[in-house]
Amino acid sequence: MSGMHLSKEFFELLKAIGESKSKQEEDRIIQREIATLKKKMESKVSKVSIGGPTPPQNQLNANKKKAKEFLVRLLYVEMLGHDASFGYIKAVELAASSSIIHKRTGYLLCSACLSPAHEFRFMLVNQMQRDMSSSSLLEVCASLIAVTSIITSDMVPAMQGLVVKMIDHSSEIVRKKAIIAMHRFHQLAPESVERQELVEKLRKVLCDRDPGVMGSCLNVIESLAVVDPKPFKDLVPSLISILKQVIEHRLPSDFEYHRVPAPWIQMKIVRILAVLGKNDANASNGMYEILGETMKRADVGINAGYAVVYECVRTITSIYPNSMLLDAAADAISRFIQSKSQNLKYFGVTGLASIVESHPQYATAHQMSVIECLEDRDETLQRRTLDLLYKMTNPANVQFITEKLLDFLRGTTDSFLKKDLTTKVCRLAERYAPNNLWYVETVTELFTISGDFVIEEVSQQLMTLIAEGAGEEGDEDADTYLRQYSVAIYANLLHRPISKLPQLLIETMAWVLGEYAYLSEDCTLEEIIDKLCELVRKGKQLKESTRRTLITAVMKLIAQAGTCPPHAAKIIDDFTKAKDEDLQQRCIEFQNLITTIPHILGEVLPVDASCEDIQVDENLSFMNAFVRQAISNGAKEYEKPEDDDEEEDDYIASKTGKASVFKMTPYEKPPQPGSSYNRSAMAGVGSNMSSTSMGAAGTNVTPPPGTYRTTQQNGLSNGTSSMANEPQLNVRNVANVWGKSGVSNGTKSSTAVSSSSPAPASLSTPTAPASNSSWSYTNTYTSQTAPATVQVVKTEEQLRKERMAAALFGGSGSSAPSSVTRPSIPKRTEPRRITPSASESSVRGGVMPVTDSTPPAAAPEVDLLDLMGDFEPAQISAVPDVDILAPSPLEDTQTKSSSTKEETPLVDHEDPFAASGLLGGLSDAPLSSLHSDRIFQHEGQSLAPLQITTEQFGAKWGSVPHTCPLSATSAKYVTLDALMELCASVGLKNIESIPASSEGICGGMMNGSELILLHGKVTPSGSSAKVDMTIKSTDVKLGSCLSMYLQNLIR
Repeated sequence: MSGMHLSKEFFELLKAIGESKSKQEEDRIIQREIATLKKKMESKVSKVSIGGPTPPQNQLNANKKKAKEFLVRLLYVEMLGHDASFGYIKAVELAASSSIIHKRTGYLLCSACLSPAHEFRFMLVNQMQRDMSSSSLLEVCASLIAVTSIITSDMVPAMQGLVVKMIDHSSEIVRKKAIIAMHRFHQLAPESVERQELVEKLRKVLCDRDPGVMGSCLNVIESLAVVDPKPFKDLVPSLISILKQVIEHRLPSDFEYHRVPAPWIQMKIVRILAVLGKNDANASNGMYEILGETMKRADVGINAGYAVVYECVRTITSIYPNSMLLDAAADAISRFIQSKSQNLKYFGVTGLASIVESHPQYATAHQMSVIECLEDRDETLQRRTLDLLYKMTNPANVQFITEKLLDFLRGTTDSFLKKDLTTKVCRLAERYAPNNLWYVETVTELFTISGDFVIEEVSQQLMTLIAEGAGEEGDEDADTYLRQYSVAIYANLLHRPISKLPQLLIETMAWVLGEYAYLSEDCTLEEIIDKLCELVRKGKQLKESTRRTLITAVMKLIAQAGTCPPHAAKIIDDFTKAKDEDLQQRCIEFQNLITTIPHILGEVLPVDASCEDIQVDENLSFMNAFVRQAISNGAKEYEKPEDDDEEEDDYIASKTGKASVFKMTPYEKPPQPGSSYNRSAMAGVGSNMSSTSMGAAGTNVTPPPGTYRTTQQNGLSNGTSSMANEPQLNVRNVANVWGKSGVSNGTKSSTAVSSSSPAPASLSTPTAPASNSSWSYTNTYTSQTAPATVQVVKTEEQLRKERMAAALFGGSGSSAPSSVTRPSIPKRTEPRRITPSASESSVRGGVMPVTDSTPPAAAPEVDLLDLMGDFEPAQISAVPDVDILAPSPLEDTQTKSSSTKEETPLVDHEDPFAASGLLGGLSDAPLSSLHSDRIFQHEGQSLAPLQITTEQFGAKWGSVPHTCPLSATSAKYVTLDALMELCASVGLKNIESIPASSEGICGGMMNGSELILLHGKVTPSGSSAKVDMTIKSTDVKLGSCLSMYLQNLIR
């Protein structure tokens, strides 16, 4: 104990705290300690001197060692949640001590315990100024450390000048702490420490001769660059140079950690490069080489090197994309995710989540690894894998991923994780729901699992969907069936104990049953009334809003049934005396209606009237009798004020037909939701509906294919064919809207789509390249002879994982079991009358014709070598997309082409095409058709011209958020006219050209909503020219793809 320099009292205190069994026992110990410390402050010690006795003195002032221990014990009291403000003054006194140990102890207690508005902070300003001006290096460092914790915004001007001087101090330790203090000043008082001044100081410190000082400014540069990277763009070459010196072991050996040179400095610089290179092609071009070299040198097989590689992967996915670096990052991720170490697997899943957002094709190679991580026992790894699944969700795998999120929600008890996963499920359901029924089932299941974490807006959207249906005219049968199916779901939930029903779910159930319970085939209205009344009786802890919703639903059902059961009447009578005034008023009014004028209940509580417009009497004609009676009793008639000239002018103008200063024309109605939305983006697994699966709404109905039930029954779903009249989700006030448009893109018919549907991507799984030594940013792959094919017998577990991978990556969701409760609804006995779609024009009267099981004939092959000859084009219903520039087998093409032409005399040419007579009438000029199809396409959509003027272009330029610069040297496009022709060929609209400055502007639109604005400039230089373009778009991915596409064309 002597080596610990602790007194016996302090040692006993620490021992008692450590051995305490409960919080109450710990509080008693601290209370005794507070009483002891107060006595020490009050105790006096008398001293005898030569001149006589001196006045009594506090023992803490007499013994600095005891004063230091006193402050440490105060710190323990504060840490354990008790007030020790009675001893703060001793901390201020000890901060002025000449002993550096006591001074630092005083500063420590003041930094940890003093509140920001405490008056003792101002008492420390003079002391910190004196210490900063001291010749002692230790006192200067102690004051700089205290400044960052003790100072407030009001004190910054008093300390700023001294701290700025410390940046030029001869000691590297002082310079390091001074730059950190300047950053703190800028955070507290940006108006006192200008950003430009701080940036200049950072530039100076970045070139400091000491690596520790240089490394200290990297944190400050990163925090400032995240807010505004522009002032640091020109530091990219300097940061690259520093990073190159670090990885080449030019720093002292003291900075190495397990053979990795300064790993923390490397990671910090790489993170700064990620911030500076984001959406900046010029800045990113200089980073490619150093990032690849850093990844290569960091692969030394230890954790510090893996950390550097991971930061490089994150940076590569953040900056302007480079294909070779992305391949190297994918290789690193492959090694991480296939490692046996849980930490490296976590790295791999996190890295894959960062790369899959912008480049989803790299995730396909790791589908089995992702499935294994999803089923791992490590909960942290499972959470990170779920985050990966959320980021890679698309319409094809939304059902599988949502089921996995719901399964994880059922098993976790972490409230923070539940809230996060609940939010993610809501977003996925709103954005990618394949059909309305799936949305209702999923959100209802989410209510039952974590209803306390679902926001009320989700419930409102669900009720709006059920009330309004798909929002399409002429589709009343689908809307009716959706309501009937929802009633069946919520009627089954009434049998659950009320303790397992969240209150938000109870409110949703009550509203749906109150509006549409008459559609139920399993329960009568009286039975549903009984269940709702039972919920009211047992729900003693229900919120007032929930109780109101239940009582209102009972009232609606009574009006629909035409009779009031005794127990329902008793409940309504009991609540006429409720403390809730709103509920009390509702019950009293309903009781009066049912006892006096029951025949108008149907008008007061009409059936399915939630979406009906309220008729408003604009003229208030019901007040005419009251007005006439008041006038007859002597009341004065209303007279318009004399100074109301403007209203009088408008009234006269409306009578005379002159134009009014006010525009009284109502706004146009908004377009139907989903009218411009591409239905193919919503074509998820299980959303397919055959033409015979929907019958007339009414009795004996079953859910249409597309729900979980049908997906399980039908096995692998088609994924591409869909009925045009399939009911789709239409939720108001959300980012995505579901309409009734078909699955196929553009004008393709369902026959063409089904005949040319590709095989699932998961059937051919590419293997990620692996390396046993190190990664390199160059993409080097060696071709090897394929081994002989061996038939491998797979276990049931492997087959199960492969089916899960197919559902996740290939779009086949039929193998994923569904856990959503299915209501039992009898099958329909009548076929449903529907409007025939384009591919079903032969359907009449709701009866489907017998179709031939013979597969449709394939479309005639296009002879690409006979485009200029005399031939009749084949008449086909839908031509598949053919890439005429794609390589094809030469021999087959020649054989097919020669067989379709008449025999011609042989010509003595060496060219086999000429020898076959295939070049008759052709010149050496290139085919124009091979150069005309340059229209830019993105995610299946073509770029369309944007018809706007120069003024409109300028107005939109500042509001478009994402910028992608492009700079390239071209020998083909050396004039402005050539560049504008190139822009027009890719689908852009040439808005204006300025020959004087060789500048031009263009505009385009993608998918009817995404804007693209382009500004280009040509600078001739000899036989070539420098082409500079600035592309602004509302979608960063779209702008980046167009930039790379134009760059390839220009070069």
